[in-house]
Amino acid sequence: MIAPQDGFSPSYARARVRFLEGAAAAGMAITSHNHPLPGRDGETLAMDVALDGPPDAERLLIVSSACHGAEGFCGSGVQVFAAHDAEWREHARAAGVAVLYIHALNPHGFSWLRRVTHENVDLNRNFQDFSQPLPVNAAYAELHDLLLPAQWPPGPENVAAVQAYIDRHGLARYQAVVTQGQHAFADGLFFGGTAPTWSNQTLRAVLRRHGSKARHLGWIDLHTGLGESGVGERIFACRDDAAALERARAWWGGGGQTPITSIYDGTSTSSLLTGLMWCAAYEECPQAEYTGIALEYGTLRINEMIDALRADHWQHLHPEASPALRAAIKRQVLAAFYVDTDVWKAQIVVQARQALFQAVEGLAASA
Repeated sequence: MIAPQDGFSPSYARARVRFLEGAAAAGMAITSHNHPLPGRDGETLAMDVALDGPPDAERLLIVSSACHGAEGFCGSGVQVFAAHDAEWREHARAAGVAVLYIHALNPHGFSWLRRVTHENVDLNRNFQDFSQPLPVNAAYAELHDLLLPAQWPPGPENVAAVQAYIDRHGLARYQAVVTQGQHAFADGLFFGGTAPTWSNQTLRAVLRRHGSKARHLGWIDLHTGLGESGVGERIFACRDDAAALERARAWWGGGGQTPITSIYDGTSTSSLLTGLMWCAAYEECPQAEYTGIALEYGTLRINEMIDALRADHWQHLHPEASPALRAAIKRQVLAAFYVDTDVWKAQIVVQARQALFQAVEGLAASA
């Protein structure tokens, strides 16, 4: 076993090497799905998949990272640590649970320090039925121009206008309007897209290949950006289904950790969202009983996180921005999704490790 902080990397390229080395040393079966574009430093980008256990296991646990690219520093650190954790791997093996690690669902965002995919799409709003009318977020249209002003940093008038909206409607309403997803502004924040992204299509292929034999499927999707710094909120990540919620609470609701929260009843720090990634589990693995959580680790306050994303989208729309400003914005984005301290990293790994053990125990007890 390595020290908790030693699983984390300063870049996507280094994180990928650490993950592949760890998976190979553990004897896992590795498959890489190369992205069509290069990374920030010219490196190859890929959604790397490592299976620890038999390919026909009836009980399968998925552990995924970087659904939102810049959040991948955290998730990758957990996956690398798990690959070196002999006690954890033996526990899963003895319980008859295969573990599928999906490293960098959105490798482009991970490499380029963006939350979105190369299509400027929020992957966790992109799993819609695009043959049907898409959800309409009419309130976002009121805020779009305020969120992405002509200059950055925003001028006093813009700052005052955004604050006036928050004062009038409340911070929770502001968060919901901005983050719930929208499909009308391709250059805007939390854009869900108008077609499946590369990451969407690739993940579905991974689920079909590795999940078709599973009768019981668990999923821990690793995220950062919401909540108290270093605290892992366990957010129910299934359809609005009472039986699935009961299973999630039985698996992950004990052990002195925070209770299972839900976007459906308003208990989560996350707003109610649509187009969620884990809905693909129902569609691609319909034979399996599915139970999942998003493990969401806090970093900064919600308005600071949104401001970092506003800055990132602004610089993406303004290639003429100075190198100094672009570098400052990248530092702002990194700080919104990754806390580069040993204390924070240890908090992440300890909580994730407990959730991993609990998931295996839950899967093993499934009838």
